[in-house]
Amino acid sequence: MERHAENDGEGAPPSMARTSLLRELPATQRGLRTRAALIAAGRTVFERMGYLDTRLIDITQEANCSSGTFYTYFAGKEEIFAAILEHAQEDMMHPGMPHVTGDDDPAAIIEAANLAYFQAYARNAKLMALLEQVSHIDPEFGKLRQKRADAFIGRNARGIADLQRRGLADADLDPLLTSRALSGMVSRMAFNYFVADDGRVDGKELPMEEVVRTVSRLWANALRMP
Repeated sequence: MERHAENDGEGAPPSMARTSLLRELPATQRGLRTRAALIAAGRTVFERMGYLDTRLIDITQEANCSSGTFYTYFAGKEEIFAAILEHAQEDMMHPGMPHVTGDDDPAAIIEAANLAYFQAYARNAKLMALLEQVSHIDPEFGKLRQKRADAFIGRNARGIADLQRRGLADADLDPLLTSRALSGMVSRMAFNYFVADDGRVDGKELPMEEVVRTVSRLWANALRMP
């Protein structure tokens, strides 16, 4: 389940990018456009070729620019990859428990949040596959990625605890452990559906909405919502 953090009053989630590698933005509109074009080209090449096989010449050719132009904005592959993540991560969402208030139907809100998460995953499936690859070859990136995921898991746990206090979820469940299990279920299901199996489940094409309904019902059933 996924929601942005700005509505939680807790600030933005941690960045997956190595922010120490990010330079100040160019001062001119032309510089901003050139940098954005390089980021778009870099993402295209990384997604197509993978992190290890991507060369700077591949990115400059995709962006139709010189190596000198590239080095004006980025020192190398690690730096442009960090910029790509910084640029894209607002749309690369993790499972997140939305806040439930008043007469809201918790199960319906969970399903709506899961649908938003799956839709975002569909838009970024190639990048999500790339991130899975990089997390296995770059320990520092893996730590940043886990830190970001843990922030959403912690928020989920607070949401579950709130439902428990209001008698809307099983009070005997440990909120953090439950959050970790349910968040992992949703995020892994999304990865398998969009990346590993290309929109299939057990070899059969299955509408995304049916997958969303299933994981949402499992989430609600696990919490024993009334």
